Amino acid sequence: MAGHSHAKNIMHRKAAQGAKKAQAFGKLIREISVSAKQGLPDPAMNPRLRAAVKAALVANMTRDTIDRAIKRAATAGVGEDYVEVRYEGYGPYGVAVIVEALTDNRNRTGGDLRSIFAKGGGALGETNSVAFQFERKGVLRYPAAAADADTMLEAAIEAGAGDVESGEDGHEVSCAVEDFASVRDALEAKFGTAEAAKLEWWPTATVDLDEDRAREVLKLLDALDDQDDVQTVFANFEVDAAAMERLSA
Repeated sequence: MAGHSHAKNIMHRKAAQGAKKAQAFGKLIREISVSAKQGLPDPAMNPRLRAAVKAALVANMTRDTIDRAIKRAATAGVGEDYVEVRYEGYGPYGVAVIVEALTDNRNRTGGDLRSIFAKGGGALGETNSVAFQFERKGVLRYPAAAADADTMLEAAIEAGAGDVESGEDGHEVSCAVEDFASVRDALEAKFGTAEAAKLEWWPTATVDLDEDRAREVLKLLDALDDQDDVQTVFANFEVDAAAMERLSA
């Protein structure tokens, strides 16, 4: 199981358990707010906002809650001003970690993350201290019901995507950052809005871990993900699929 998928698996596991629903909604609303402020407050005209709304709907957020968040963000002088910040560091066993956050207080977020890294056996580093071990990619995810594997592959290649992985959990389409907008628009025209459409960090080099060591790393990633300002966590480790299944249980 690739390290870049671990953050997604953690979030899916939490969603399945119904854990910390209010916190999860808070993070989704924050992304909706930032998306609406940075572009037009109309999902039809703002791809990032459209993806944020889709993610919120997938998480069972009500349309009324989503609309209120968009309206609040679109009202001048109302709501918090969040900035996007990337933090980088190392976890146990030399695992590289990238944390993407939306925060209205860099000092608070940086201090919290520094403490979480230290308690988890790692250390927060400087910007670009681990990013060289990752590649930035555009990623779209569709449910398996959106199309069969051959149809999705054909459409993705035609749109200019670099790779497609299809399975019972759905389709994951990846592409170069510079092709992301055109690939997203082409696939949305054919299959509708993706469940997720965003830029992610995928590792170019990974650290192999056994189950016990992976458990330590996952504990750190969970703690980072639990911080209110954190939106996404990426790490560059590999663990046996069977072991990962046990750890996710």
